[in-house]
Amino acid sequence: MKILVTGGAGFIGSNFIKYMLQKYDYKIVNLDKLTYAGNLENLKDIENNKNYTFIKGDICDRALVLDILSDCDAIINFAAESHVDRSIETPEVFVQTNVLGTVNLLNCAKTKGIKRFLQISTDEVYGSIEKGYFTETTPIAPNSPYSSSKASADLFVQAYFKTYSMDTVITRCSNNFGPCQYPEKLIPFFISNLLEDKKVPVYGDGGNVRDWLYVEDHCRGIDLAFHKGKSGEVYNIGGHNEKTNIEITKIILEKMGKNEDMIEYVKDRLGHDRRYAISNDKIKAELGFEPGYSFESGIDATIEWYLKNTKWMDNIKKRCQTQG
Repeated sequence: MKILVTGGAGFIGSNFIKYMLQKYDYKIVNLDKLTYAGNLENLKDIENNKNYTFIKGDICDRALVLDILSDCDAIINFAAESHVDRSIETPEVFVQTNVLGTVNLLNCAKTKGIKRFLQISTDEVYGSIEKGYFTETTPIAPNSPYSSSKASADLFVQAYFKTYSMDTVITRCSNNFGPCQYPEKLIPFFISNLLEDKKVPVYGDGGNVRDWLYVEDHCRGIDLAFHKGKSGEVYNIGGHNEKTNIEITKIILEKMGKNEDMIEYVKDRLGHDRRYAISNDKIKAELGFEPGYSFESGIDATIEWYLKNTKWMDNIKKRCQTQG
């Protein structure tokens, strides 16, 4: 089998490619535009793997995508702008990549008769929930430009299943954490700051709740959805590790030997959803998924990775300075 993985130089995509190459004898083509969050260092250990090919390019480039798909069997679409704060500043960029890019991939897949199209989405499309859990039948109600763009992409994927009988599957995950995550996200950002003895900024009162999923568990869930998921279905992939932002902050502080005077409370984000929580019941019952990491084991592995890979972090910071 040959799979086109888009956005494979990013955090989750790069972890997934390495996971798949280790588990299967598949050929994988990684198409990535290498925007600020795309980092080929994430894939340095497999760059010479005979089953791996990297192509720099844009998922909106129809001619390029059609050419790549000439001998591919499936698409797994990770490519996306994903940072909520950036979406508030430049929502049009998120529409271009997350919506129009996905539609271009769908059109190309339809033209080439691709066997399976797997869309990697997010629990943020459901909006905020005070009690209980989002299920796959919960109506989508996005609140940020980012989540709105992902919700729109999901609707197009479902429309291509209904209208053109394309073999599509959507996965929606909770907040990921683990190795190689770009340091604009909460956990690597806080680790990075603390390594430099800088304070960590916490939005509002720190009471916003997220479910946390270790990236390797996410990769296993995607693998199951790709191989065993029913066409036209949505599968939530969660870790059942609900934590408030301030809880996460204090855990990181403790594990890195810092005290709470390193916390700096800042003005809350615009439209900040209070709580996300998704049910794993469907993917567990139908596909046999179970998270292998607790939050504690995952955060230990994550902090250890960043402490051992300070050069990786330094290189990102240098690149940001060059670009900025």
